[in-house]
Amino acid sequence: MNGVSELVDVAQKVAIEASEFIRTKRLDHVAVQNTKSSSSDVVTEVDKASERLVFDRLHALRPRDGFLGEEGGSDESQSGVTWVVDPIDGTTNFVYNIPHYAVSIAAVEGPATPEEWTLLAGCVVNPSTGEVYSAGAGLGAYRGDSELRVAEPVNLQEALVLTGFAYGAHFRKHQAQLFVDVLPRVRDIRRMGTASLDLVMIADAQADVYFERTTSPWDFAAGAVIVQEAGGLVTGFHGRAPGREAVFAGHPEMVARLHDLIVAYGGDIPLEEIPPLS
Repeated sequence: MNGVSELVDVAQKVAIEASEFIRTKRLDHVAVQNTKSSSSDVVTEVDKASERLVFDRLHALRPRDGFLGEEGGSDESQSGVTWVVDPIDGTTNFVYNIPHYAVSIAAVEGPATPEEWTLLAGCVVNPSTGEVYSAGAGLGAYRGDSELRVAEPVNLQEALVLTGFAYGAHFRKHQAQLFVDVLPRVRDIRRMGTASLDLVMIADAQADVYFERTTSPWDFAAGAVIVQEAGGLVTGFHGRAPGREAVFAGHPEMVARLHDLIVAYGGDIPLEEIPPLS
């Protein structure tokens, strides 16, 4: 486990440094530089600068490792380990100065795709609060020095569900229609805009179960390690790997219950089959 422990240490060191960089930059005015997949999918110069910082630090510490970043940074792995990085998860919150955004850094073995990777280590840091969440395969999950454990299962009617909405307008319409049926059958839902922080909240028993679609590997890689090491399950629809089609996270019993409810109301329709807005 020494190798995994080293990866956790590296993830923490770099994520904390990037978090402090972002926190300082947020003291100034932050402008949207451009958009990506839609007009609501924004990116700032701070996103790009944070990714450059993370890339440089990881390359200095682990020069043979690969890199996959949300803002386009990439480097092929020579060691078998690749770092999967979201330099600012929750950019819209960051732009509006809502204190719910994060640096998310994960180390995976194998190709940097959820179907093929083995999660090794992860760290998620909230620059606004200074909270540091980390985990390593076989080493447990922690918020600072406090060990994390997912919440015990409850009836769905008593479950607090975390979710996120897609950037594409037609995906949002489908999600809204789905939650018309789901919402009356759970305690409540929360949509806070940062997948990595949603996942660590699941690991920290601050909510019962999580579900989201249209996520990318950097959105959930670090959070997935943390949930799994806190005793939870991270999966996709029908036992498939988590990914763009779906990410569920929580106690295995809660994941199964929410999964079946979502499927019962047609929430597992393939993304490519969701009709465009008329």
